[in-house]
Amino acid sequence: MRLRYFPHLLIALGLMISLMRDVYAQSALYNAANNYLKKRADAFMTITGYSLTPDVTTGSLSIRNKDSDNSDLQMISLGGGDRISATFPLYLEGTIAVNRYNPNFTDGIGKTSVTIPVHWNSVTGTGGIGWDFPITDELRFRPIANVMLGHLESDLSIASRVIQNQKGVDLQFLNGGRMNSYGLGGSVMLDYENYKPNQEIDVELRYTNIPVQTFDTSTAVQGSADSQSLALWARSRIPTPITLLDRPLRAVFELAHTEFLGDLRGALGFNSLSSVGTGIELDRSASDPIFTRVRLVFRYQFGQNVHGTSIGLAAGF
Repeated sequence: MRLRYFPHLLIALGLMISLMRDVYAQSALYNAANNYLKKRADAFMTITGYSLTPDVTTGSLSIRNKDSDNSDLQMISLGGGDRISATFPLYLEGTIAVNRYNPNFTDGIGKTSVTIPVHWNSVTGTGGIGWDFPITDELRFRPIANVMLGHLESDLSIASRVIQNQKGVDLQFLNGGRMNSYGLGGSVMLDYENYKPNQEIDVELRYTNIPVQTFDTSTAVQGSADSQSLALWARSRIPTPITLLDRPLRAVFELAHTEFLGDLRGALGFNSLSSVGTGIELDRSASDPIFTRVRLVFRYQFGQNVHGTSIGLAAGF
């Protein structure tokens, strides 16, 4: 009898060992993916800090890093701000940004590996309200209170299917990943404006601090980020001999430099970004009382390990 059932015991023991191996593989991959997801979610929430306020260095940014798993990043934002009038110096600003972050998840179980694209898409909106305190006729001090709301969705259902097909591991927690975030903070700015018929000069020095937190968010991607930056921006507009719409066409020259602080510093492989730009400005005040000026600027942006170009379109009210 013992000899009769011995082969069956060997088969059962083999099945148990195979099942234990599968469970271990699933557990190892689940933990690896969960840790990776948490790490990348924190990184993406930090990345949203680059586009919380109007900033020409990060208004349009696309980065591809072939030396790491931060394979692709696109950032685009639309924003601006101004005071209500010279007699009522209430300052209002707003920024809306769309970001897409495409890191690759590469994992090895045993002697095999699999690489899966994990796409994150976010929309953030930031508003600010401040007040101008004049120091001289051209120089003003401006404190600003800022509030930010953001929402992030992932394309991780694709990653989940790839892992299941190639590894036989079902990661249902990857489906429908989402993150909601908010930020409450502020900025202080020195604003210099010197407008004369032969030249218009604007210079702004700004420090921003907006801590970001998650709320109503999937457990695996809860977190926070410390978003700080120090930015210097300068622009000169000079009338040209060309006349359009009964107004001189202006040449535009622009310089900008932003130092990233807090969690932003080094998050994308650089501590700062600079921008130089030139373009034209069309004065439409004689024909359009709403869009009085339209400006087109070509910019070259550069920093540690990164460089690129962008085109900016702006309208003055």
